[in-house]
Amino acid sequence: MAAKKLGVLDSLFLAAESRESMMHVGGLLVFSPPPDAPTGFLRALADGLRDQPEVQPPWNLELRRPDMLKNPLNSWVEDKDFDLDYHVRRSALPAPGDERELGILVSRLHGIQLDFHRPLWEVHFIEGLAGGRLAMYFKVHHALVDGYTGMRMLAASLSSDPDERNAPLFFARPPRTRLSGAGDAAGAPTLAALFEALRGQAGAMRDVGRAIARVVRASRAKDRALVAPLSAPRSILNRRISRNRRFATQQFDFERMRNVARASGGTLNDVILALSGAALRRLFLELGELPKKPLIAMLPVNVRPKDDPGGGNAIGAILASLATDVEDPAERLAAIIESTTRGKEQLQGMSRGAILQYSAFLLAPLTFQQVTGTGGRTLPAFNVVVSNVPGPEKPLYFNGARLEAFYAASIPFHGYGLNITITSYAGTLNFGFTGCRDTVPHLQRLAVYSGEALDELERQPALARA
Repeated sequence: MAAKKLGVLDSLFLAAESRESMMHVGGLLVFSPPPDAPTGFLRALADGLRDQPEVQPPWNLELRRPDMLKNPLNSWVEDKDFDLDYHVRRSALPAPGDERELGILVSRLHGIQLDFHRPLWEVHFIEGLAGGRLAMYFKVHHALVDGYTGMRMLAASLSSDPDERNAPLFFARPPRTRLSGAGDAAGAPTLAALFEALRGQAGAMRDVGRAIARVVRASRAKDRALVAPLSAPRSILNRRISRNRRFATQQFDFERMRNVARASGGTLNDVILALSGAALRRLFLELGELPKKPLIAMLPVNVRPKDDPGGGNAIGAILASLATDVEDPAERLAAIIESTTRGKEQLQGMSRGAILQYSAFLLAPLTFQQVTGTGGRTLPAFNVVVSNVPGPEKPLYFNGARLEAFYAASIPFHGYGLNITITSYAGTLNFGFTGCRDTVPHLQRLAVYSGEALDELERQPALARA
């Protein structure tokens, strides 16, 4: 296999890697065993992986220059000595393991750097959970695949059939092939295709210029609904971090969240931000650390076509207020809806390239901080990342074991010590809170407070009357 060059964003994720800021993402999957599960079910599953077909790209790719992560000319090459036993491991909790012990183990695993001399992923099968449940913790470097792609690949290795017992895991499934673009029979672009690309680039620059002008005008008019770069306040989330991690989870019924969204005139994402903002406001009040200005969230936006097979990174962004300066829950949600609406209006009508360029403008302070090592020492570009990753809508099974929950574990880095990633699955919304152990105190409280925030929103007369 010929070397595969890294994309620009992929190279940036490698360049940002450090002992404290590890650029891998992960997922925690919790399963209930099948009714006919024999003794040693998990061990049999793990042993069966050795009989899987050959490991497929990108899971068999390693870096050509693993000791030169900041080299922009780095590339992926096939690992000729791939060792499946290194990448697939077993762990056990003291039985009967509870959610707290599972969270402690995942926190520890997520705080360990991947080995850059091997393909950049690991899977850990975890047994010992109460009720005979089992779990799978998966992590992969963001330079290899983004969260959107990883979700699709992982979900594709599970089955909607509870009687399926031989579905290959993600690393043994052949990759989907992307249809070639416009070009001649030899694959070279035609003159017409090149002209169209240049015209699209010029149009993208005009769209980006207009969007930036709107942000500047809003900032001068002190219009806080349309969030400008560097308008986030300093907070305890935005300090230097250590390598240690904490991980907490919360699961919500999808219909409860959607009912609140409908009653408020907002979207599901708005309610997600409202729960996140309410939990942060309450924790910060308890710590005496609530900023006077509202905390600002960065929301990643997937800009892939619907049928795109994924691989690498294609991510846009908007900035939105969490309205943590607003005490009333209904008013806070209304302020969030206004902010996200204004942010999304900026992207309407833009091409994929224009969205990426505009997002680069919004995140330019972040990029500068990471390149210069000033993250956590200067004014933050935003306060927290809140991502919503669509997942499978129907129940899935792994060799007969039913998937009960899917939680994403993401990336804290210098100046940005907390990440909240939400994954939808089979009528539920699964919140994964990933934070620096030493920067974000009492992380578990955020999970608890987000649950109580939904109860509080449901009790609001203004929403009940809608």
